[in-house]
Amino acid sequence: MQQPLWTPTAERITATRLDAFRLLVNQRHALQLADYPALHAWSVDKREAFWQAIVDFFEVRFSAQPAAVLREGAAMPSAHWFPGATLNFAEHLLRRRDNHPALVAIGEDGSREQLSYAELAAHVAGLQRSLETAGVGVGDRVAAFMPNTWQTLVGMLATASLGATWSSCSPDFGTQGVIDRFGQIEPKVLIAAAGYRYAGKNLDLTTKLNEILDRLPTLQQLVVVPYSNSGTQPSDFKTVAPVALWDGFYQAGGEPQFTPVPFEQPLYILYSSGTTGVPKCIVHGVGGTLLQHVKELGLHADLHADDTLFYYTTCGWMMWNWLVSGLALGATLVLFDGSPFHPGAERLIDLIDAENISIFGTSAKFIAALEKAGAKPRETHKLNHLKAILSTGSPLAHESFEYVYRDIKRDVCLSSISGGTDIVSCFALGNPVLPVWRGELQCKGLGMDVQVWNDAGKAVIGEKGELVCAKHFTSMPVGFWNDADGEKFRSAYFDTFSGVWAHGDYAEETEHGGLVIHGRSDAVLNPGGVRIGTAEIYRQVEKVEEVLESIAIGQDWSSDVRVVLFVRLRDGVVLSDELKQRICQVIRANTTPRHVPAKVIAVADIPRTISGKIVELAVRNVVHGKPVKNTDALANPQALELYRDLPELQS
Repeated sequence: MQQPLWTPTAERITATRLDAFRLLVNQRHALQLADYPALHAWSVDKREAFWQAIVDFFEVRFSAQPAAVLREGAAMPSAHWFPGATLNFAEHLLRRRDNHPALVAIGEDGSREQLSYAELAAHVAGLQRSLETAGVGVGDRVAAFMPNTWQTLVGMLATASLGATWSSCSPDFGTQGVIDRFGQIEPKVLIAAAGYRYAGKNLDLTTKLNEILDRLPTLQQLVVVPYSNSGTQPSDFKTVAPVALWDGFYQAGGEPQFTPVPFEQPLYILYSSGTTGVPKCIVHGVGGTLLQHVKELGLHADLHADDTLFYYTTCGWMMWNWLVSGLALGATLVLFDGSPFHPGAERLIDLIDAENISIFGTSAKFIAALEKAGAKPRETHKLNHLKAILSTGSPLAHESFEYVYRDIKRDVCLSSISGGTDIVSCFALGNPVLPVWRGELQCKGLGMDVQVWNDAGKAVIGEKGELVCAKHFTSMPVGFWNDADGEKFRSAYFDTFSGVWAHGDYAEETEHGGLVIHGRSDAVLNPGGVRIGTAEIYRQVEKVEEVLESIAIGQDWSSDVRVVLFVRLRDGVVLSDELKQRICQVIRANTTPRHVPAKVIAVADIPRTISGKIVELAVRNVVHGKPVKNTDALANPQALELYRDLPELQS
């Protein structure tokens, strides 16, 4: 019988915020909720009482008090949370004002800068004054084309303090990718880096930035952060807007002021991946984002004020927005800019020891790559403070679960988490009071009525289906930018099942109350009418030592669909008939004959989005001779050409 990979001790459970929250709920409502499943059921059944308890537990402060917790219609989307309430997002992230480290910013070159909470607030106050002078106010957009540096975080906080709206892209986006995003939202101010570092190289952004500026005619101020391009001058940039260097644009000092805004006021604009067209501009509100993030970080990740939180992310991925909310809990953030594998595979593991990181966030791809590199941190590092490892971006393979407990640390809560840009948070995630089961996300998020539905719209357990959220939740987007009638928003999430949220995850609920994500619904393979999640195949292929990574698609063939598997192999390895056969045998032995690919083809590279997600749809389009509408959303768009007109796919 299968056993959990990790089970928290009674002492550890008692020390968690989650257990303290359960006791608060029991006391307040005269209940006897004995465990997490009971607490979750209550949080969904009594959403108004639950979210009010979150407000009280985390001391969320409203400038104007709400008239109610929730007003909603019969079907989604129709909710208004805490109507009448006003608050400020930055105020909650800057409540701590002492000399405790707020952030440590580390560059790939080894540079290290640290700001205390008091110093961070002083920088925010100075930048706030200058942004206000530049005309930024409630509802204006400030955009950032920046690496993951402390300046980026100061920019966001100063923007939010004024009630304005923040949006960011990382510097590895292509010119058109940036224009496709910022061109839609017309920022008043752009904060941009003149260069950045990656994999041992200094990359000059001057030319790219000038191409972007040429397409932002409404810009009223450009603020340039020299970063890795120290010789930068304002005259290097061609724009009718005033140009200032970061250090000359503001002077740190004083106390920031906070403009109260309505609960649903736009805080962030995030973007869909944009691989099938121009990206959707997803607008997230101030209050819903704050409540969801403190719930997830405080309860599900068990983040305390004496913890140090790290997530490997760029500013173009929603995990950056999630990470920085750790300030609301008074914790220390570690920001890292650069390649996670430069100069070696254990670069980020070194950080865990150097900065006493207690909660370490990364991607499933990183964990798999660490294992392939032969790293065994448990033997080479202390990892004394590490209590949780978080993984997202794609489903975490069963073997990666085992690797973490075998070769990284035995006493750690490994939390595979899943949600997305669409909700700037999670549907299913970790839990410090529950065991960790191989291959499973531990639990559904509190307050989230997450279910798996079959095609008939019935909830199922132990069967694959569509992941849905059957009731309103606070971090549902307030809408899409430039979607006045809401039609694009409704069709994106509420068409699969009328009036119920579904954003395209193919999943399965387990007997433990956990979830397994089998891939994206739109990438599901359908040979002979049998639905197969791509993650089911990747999970097996990663067991083959010679294979670094893979991507599977369904190719239209003989009035049906056949599975085609592309593999990227280790250097020097040739895809022999014997290796093909072994790959297929591993898949067949651990899944079904339907999962076995009809073709296995070696490729030199696999295309990914900027945030590291493989793009099955783009590859499928290329294989079928269809256009890929927006290659600027890809980190390596040239890789798509490897899949065009392949002779192996003609027979």
